[in-house]
Amino acid sequence: MGDPLKLLMFEHCSLCFRVRMIAALKGIALEEQVVLDDDSNAMISLVGKRVIPILIKEDGKPMLESMDMVEYIEAMGAPLLTGPERPEIATMCDEILSITPYLTMPRYPLLGLPEMATIAAHDHYLVRKLKIYEDFVPLRARTREFLKQLELVLDRLAAEIKSPDAVNGTLSKDDIRLLPLLRSAAVVKGLQYPQKVADYFETMMARTGFKPLPVI
Repeated sequence: MGDPLKLLMFEHCSLCFRVRMIAALKGIALEEQVVLDDDSNAMISLVGKRVIPILIKEDGKPMLESMDMVEYIEAMGAPLLTGPERPEIATMCDEILSITPYLTMPRYPLLGLPEMATIAAHDHYLVRKLKIYEDFVPLRARTREFLKQLELVLDRLAAEIKSPDAVNGTLSKDDIRLLPLLRSAAVVKGLQYPQKVADYFETMMARTGFKPLPVI
């Protein structure tokens, strides 16, 4: 037997949550190591570049790409993700992801997350993200605008949810893609999920055993 699986991660990272989610649902032990945002060397020393998540397998070898990690863990024991995948769910995940960063990225530094536990790590996050996004204050001031866009997608999503226990009725990779996006979006105070989306989010989060992120 090798060492247990270890995941280098950020708490706010939706790609990281895919891996945490499948491990939790399957009852697979996963050691979680939160990396400070400014600790690029922790990533580069393992895989030669700055990237998160990184899965350290039982043999000590690192793995990249979150869905490859999901498939690796899914192959342990009896299969869990046996349901169908639907292109309309994939499309809505892409639409959600085109909107939510403008809501979530300006809020993550305000949540007291462990990857920003030092002032250096906090400021490193700001420097990185402000190269991509405009100043966070104007973005937060546009919250109502972005919420309206997001709510249109969520209303369509609600009509497609087959069960609170799985978006397609049986657990599938669509759930692995969708739930982390809903977890991220839920940090936005004032966002109200349609009832079927809320039921799905609450049920699935309870199944994973993880608490939602703080709301601001």
